[in-house]
Amino acid sequence: MATNNTTPTAKRGSELLHDPSLNKSTAYTEAERQALGLVGLVPDTTESEDLQLRRVMLQLSHKTTDLDRYVYLVNLLDHDETLFYRTIMSDPARFLPIVYDPTIGDACLKFGHIFRGPRGMYLSIKRRGHVKEILRNWPVKDVRFICVTDGGRILGLGDLGANGMGIPIGKLQLYTAAAAVPPQGLMPMYLDAGTNNEQYLNDPLYLGLRERRPSTEDLYSFVDEFVEAVQEVFPKCCIHFEDWTGVDAMHLLERYRNKACVFNDDIQGTAGITLAGMINATKMKGTQLKDEKYLFLGAGSAGIGLANLLCSALVQQGMSLADAQARVHMFDVNGLLESTRTDLYDFQKPYAHAHKPTRNFVEAIESIKPTTIIGVSTIGGAFTKEVIEAMTRINARPVVLALSNPTSCAECTPEQAYTWSNGKAIYAAGVPFAPVHINGTTFIPGQANNFFIYPAVAMAIYATEATRVTDSMFIEAASAVADQVPPELFKQGLMYPPQSNILETEIKTAARVAKLIFDLGLARVARPTDMEALIRSHVYTPTYPKLV
Repeated sequence: MATNNTTPTAKRGSELLHDPSLNKSTAYTEAERQALGLVGLVPDTTESEDLQLRRVMLQLSHKTTDLDRYVYLVNLLDHDETLFYRTIMSDPARFLPIVYDPTIGDACLKFGHIFRGPRGMYLSIKRRGHVKEILRNWPVKDVRFICVTDGGRILGLGDLGANGMGIPIGKLQLYTAAAAVPPQGLMPMYLDAGTNNEQYLNDPLYLGLRERRPSTEDLYSFVDEFVEAVQEVFPKCCIHFEDWTGVDAMHLLERYRNKACVFNDDIQGTAGITLAGMINATKMKGTQLKDEKYLFLGAGSAGIGLANLLCSALVQQGMSLADAQARVHMFDVNGLLESTRTDLYDFQKPYAHAHKPTRNFVEAIESIKPTTIIGVSTIGGAFTKEVIEAMTRINARPVVLALSNPTSCAECTPEQAYTWSNGKAIYAAGVPFAPVHINGTTFIPGQANNFFIYPAVAMAIYATEATRVTDSMFIEAASAVADQVPPELFKQGLMYPPQSNILETEIKTAARVAKLIFDLGLARVARPTDMEALIRSHVYTPTYPKLV
């Protein structure tokens, strides 16, 4: 396995202590103290990494909220990167919800107020014409991934502008924490094109441009410059678009997907993890994907991306694209997408079927008779008792996927889904929920969290140096994740692998995606005989570097 052990450093004394990628805090050996001018600058003891972790756990135990724990962990990352990742990777099920969803939503809302220091790159539209030289300011010259947002649609919270920078920071932390992608080559970025959020425009502590967002033409022109600059400055880099507005997310992905190594996690990652759940739901029911009928609540980038990937999977199984699209129905703020609607975007029209217009979701359920409902609406409580009861009337095992996040935006809770369906529902959410006990049965609600998918796809891209990212990679990742759920867990309703063993899950998923990358001719390295060994050879382990 690869580690973050390095050759001896030229840094000494306090300069070394202020480099989080090299700092060992209380773990310097006596030889390192003497050789690197550290005597007297750190406590005169050498602690093991396990003892350091014990202290971190003690300090975390004194924090009263997950937001406080998030702030503490970010501060730890700023000082000691290795200890941060050792902490997160020691108990993924405990810490991933703290460093990312659902805690990250609260952190973004207060980002300018809890800000301690810059992390990542802030690229302002005011700097157009100078993007290449700005990218060269980044200290790492072999950047492999840039996760970039314009803050246009953060989780289910809307336009947060610069406060959305917490998202790419957190997403890239999960690359490492979940799939062991080495952190040195990861760059979070906020592309600052202003905000239309009046609260932040009037907040003296807001960290972004204090002006409204530009026209679509101006924004896309600037993103063009950014994408072109990345390919020149960081030729092995993959761009991960994150939390753009739905229309921009769809159009930017289509704009660049065949020209550069790019993907959009909101579209493809969300689709991948949901597809994995759908695959396992059919295993629980004894059916196949092609036997199901799907109704989405929400027809933005996440919903359309999910529908598109689902249809691609159905085509792979032998169905025509037209027949696949006919199995998918969508419902948005203006009602059911149907053929008489004149307010639809180009990417929504394939799912606008001939049907009586309706703005009543229960009525749509009773008419269409879906086997699965998928919530990507960001409307908390949208799956009402009437909705679940209607699904239960027409299905022996209704599939209910309440995917919106943060927690307040979930379309329904697992307790509601199980109670209102008399325990018949197959349920998953986009955020974590505790097990539910009903009538002597314990249900374990699955979390359709993208971190089962995009870090594994990223590791495969990293190991193969892939030149492009395709939808088929996310379909393969979905299938790989689904295959790693033991059938005995189906009895408790669990659609996804346990998070406690997430690294092994991601390694196996990454190996399958890497094989596909080679099969597609998209790799820039020699094909190995053992795909899993290739992935493991790139795995980052959070151990301190030897400095002398």
